[in-house]
Amino acid sequence: MTTLTGLACCRRGIDCLQLEYAQLSLLGHRAENQDRLAVVANNQAVLVVVADGMGGHQGGALAAQTAVDSLRAGFLAVTTPILDPIGFLHRAMATAHDAVVAVGHALRFDSKPRATCAACLIQQGASYWVHVGDSRLYQIRNGALVHRTRDHSHVERLLREGSITAAEASSHPMRHYVEHCLGGDAVLPEMTVTGRKVLQVSDLLLVCSDGFWSNFQDMDLARALSTHSDLNATLQALGDFSVRASAPQSDNVSAVVVRWTA
Repeated sequence: MTTLTGLACCRRGIDCLQLEYAQLSLLGHRAENQDRLAVVANNQAVLVVVADGMGGHQGGALAAQTAVDSLRAGFLAVTTPILDPIGFLHRAMATAHDAVVAVGHALRFDSKPRATCAACLIQQGASYWVHVGDSRLYQIRNGALVHRTRDHSHVERLLREGSITAAEASSHPMRHYVEHCLGGDAVLPEMTVTGRKVLQVSDLLLVCSDGFWSNFQDMDLARALSTHSDLNATLQALGDFSVRASAPQSDNVSAVVVRWTA
């Protein structure tokens, strides 16, 4: 895990970023860690990315790494602060999809690398989100959930239709079935890009794989992340809990949590 504190500008006229973060990626009970994450920062903006190579698909780690590398390169290639953050995130995720498709072009369709992905852009006192699949983003304030992404999954669709309850969703036999992802079919997958979310002092932003969030109710996770000031220790404790809760078949468990301190 890594903690970075106090990203502040050194020249006048540049929006200062003051934040701290911790990141975690655990193997769980899998033979390979197919999750990848990145935090790319300068004095004006930060991009946080978590990609989860889809289980059961060959090259999941390659898909996740390719997605993270593509999003990182896209962020480093633009001037910050980004004038059109929503457009940037849409284009960057589409480019990441194309990159994952390209690394699997010679393989049979059922063997092509695939990944879910979530990314958060932070600049000018606000955050902007994009995700594909069931990698998630959360905004937490004073121990309460403010916003959360909605998965591109079969179970999420059933929830929205009112066919099942939240309690039933946690044990549904298709709870791991993702309807959209990066890679596989060359057609651009469904993605969700969310607009500007203003940050207040001490707000938390969580970007994570399903291996991390799947053992928590939203409000329990929000409270737990807000209980202690040490982000590293808190994230480690939550990650360890998630591994234990799914033993002996725990998925990879990966997350980045950011605290806005401006």
